Amino acid sequence: MAKRIGLIGHGAIGKALATRLAADPDAPQVIAILVRPGRSDGADAPLVDNVAALLNARPDLVVECAGQQAAAQFGPAILAAGIDLAVASVGALADPATERSLRQAAEAGGSRILVPAGAVAAIDGLAAARLAGLDSVTYTSRKPPLAWRDTAAESLVDLDALTEEAVLYEGTAREASQMFPKNANVATTVALAGIGFEATRCRIVADPHATGNRHEVDAAGAFGTLALRLENLPSPDNPKTSFLTVLSLERLVRNSAAALVI
Repeated sequence: MAKRIGLIGHGAIGKALATRLAADPDAPQVIAILVRPGRSDGADAPLVDNVAALLNARPDLVVECAGQQAAAQFGPAILAAGIDLAVASVGALADPATERSLRQAAEAGGSRILVPAGAVAAIDGLAAARLAGLDSVTYTSRKPPLAWRDTAAESLVDLDALTEEAVLYEGTAREASQMFPKNANVATTVALAGIGFEATRCRIVADPHATGNRHEVDAAGAFGTLALRLENLPSPDNPKTSFLTVLSLERLVRNSAAALVI
């Protein structure tokens, strides 16, 4: 059971996760955090600036919270060392080369790539339904304009001038994940759980009337039909990320050390 947790990244997600775990002495504890060289901001665990130092801390589980590039850069070494890796920036797996590299490292190290549900729900049901066959899966992401700043959306619409919703993208989950790497991780999660990147249809919407980050999943198959609508409050420190993302990672960490897992 995982008692010692390593983190990659100490931004909004990593910091929130570390703080929540540190507040509960019965929870698995963060024993090292990999950050960029030169960073020295306050943390509840020692900071390291290279993956070798993170591995030397001997974590049972590493949680990536630093973006798709970090998952691709550091993930293989962690997995090859036999340590499970939870990937918050699951959109990294939309890149075939990154997915292949991580899978090969996990097979070589006898470890696992763990994909949390993140900001969405019903992933367990969708993954179970896939076993009997899925006919269609559609994912829609609807967020207020603020959540789309500093993304490809700024070249598509005037976010400050929106008075009605604007569809920023409509197509495959793979392309959506690559176009909006900080916003569309859920598209990758839904694709992995369901019918794959190319068959999963995805709509990305900026909506000035949205009060939170809304995720909608519609699926049909041999199991029946699924219709999910989930409206999350954004993380206090990052409007691009739902607070539920942090809580999902915390649940994964706690489950890694639990005798009873739900």
